[in-house]
Amino acid sequence: MNRSLRRLNYGHVILASGFLVLFFASGTRFAFGLVLKPLSEELDISRSSLSSAFTVFMIVSALAMPIVGRLIDRYDIRWTMGIGAVLSSAAIVLMGRVNSQWELFALYGVALAIGSASVSVAPVSVLMSRWFPTRRGLAASAAISGNGIGQLVIITLMASFLATLGWRTSYTILGAAFAAVVVPIAIGVVRSHPPATIDAPGTKSIEGAPVAEESIFHSRNFWLLVAMFGVCGVQDFFMATHIVAFAQDQGVGDLLAGNMLALMGLFGLAGVLLAGAMADAHGASKPTLLCFVLRIGLFAYIPLFQDTPSIVAVALLYGFTFTMTAPLTVVFASNIFGTARLGTVSGLINMAHQVAGGLGALFGAIIFDWRDSYDLAFVVMLGLAFVGLAATAALNERRQYAAVA
Repeated sequence: MNRSLRRLNYGHVILASGFLVLFFASGTRFAFGLVLKPLSEELDISRSSLSSAFTVFMIVSALAMPIVGRLIDRYDIRWTMGIGAVLSSAAIVLMGRVNSQWELFALYGVALAIGSASVSVAPVSVLMSRWFPTRRGLAASAAISGNGIGQLVIITLMASFLATLGWRTSYTILGAAFAAVVVPIAIGVVRSHPPATIDAPGTKSIEGAPVAEESIFHSRNFWLLVAMFGVCGVQDFFMATHIVAFAQDQGVGDLLAGNMLALMGLFGLAGVLLAGAMADAHGASKPTLLCFVLRIGLFAYIPLFQDTPSIVAVALLYGFTFTMTAPLTVVFASNIFGTARLGTVSGLINMAHQVAGGLGALFGAIIFDWRDSYDLAFVVMLGLAFVGLAATAALNERRQYAAVA
């Protein structure tokens, strides 16, 4: 009984650790959208050039994700996350000292990108899957809710700091907090697997059949997942990078625009928890379909109505869908391919999401610089929502329990 109680409690410690890691990682990543305008004005760099740095960030972190996935499949996840946390904290602190475009690309686009891949949703979701094998959707959702709450808290604080301390000092404070919290958690608290002699909290271990890597790339379902998560990535990072600037362009006050981005994270908390619960009960396809149906409505509405209440409403409702698909990566991967190579499959899917996200951020900036408006970009996002809906409907999700070796 005592051993089981200790095991149960440490499972909760692992869950809290994943939450805190993503709390800081998410807030740090989305802070870039908040400082886009002041950064552009102070460094005299166009929005498209700045968004190119974000695109490089997304591509580099995407390319790092399959490598991270292999490392956590083969080695101790603690050290993979720990090294990434150290690199991330150093890059964030140094972001407060950039004076040129190449420094921005080197720090944000490369160093922070590599570090972020090791403390992102993908490794945290795999960690949750290992500790909660039959409740991986809900456990991953609970940890990933740190994304939304971190976005709310950190973006709110950053918006306040920007008004009083400026973006340079704000980044320095954020990097110091990241080093003080995330690095000790990743190195000192995280454990790759639960003890072999004790079952996971309230569950029994279920392991899917091994899947050869070459069969993954020959799978129709894999490419449907790539298309689906690619669409999510384009839309998510287009909105995260440009929604504040879009709102400011339409006359929304700077403080309200910044708080709007923060509140998107709070609404995302409800969406991600609903998605995890639905995935455990009914499979991951249903919450994904719900996500794309909601986005079709939002992207059809915003080109027509751009008053302040409409912009705020669209932003918050989009926030509800923002991280809905994040915990579904490991659920889709394990249901279709089993869990023996969960890190690798999740890393590949998240790579597609990240690359598409970088392109989405850059696409929005190019459209704005070309037309001095985001309207055409919203119409393209509407079309992509239909593509994502069709890919999800065509997916043949196999339930995990039918695939147990």
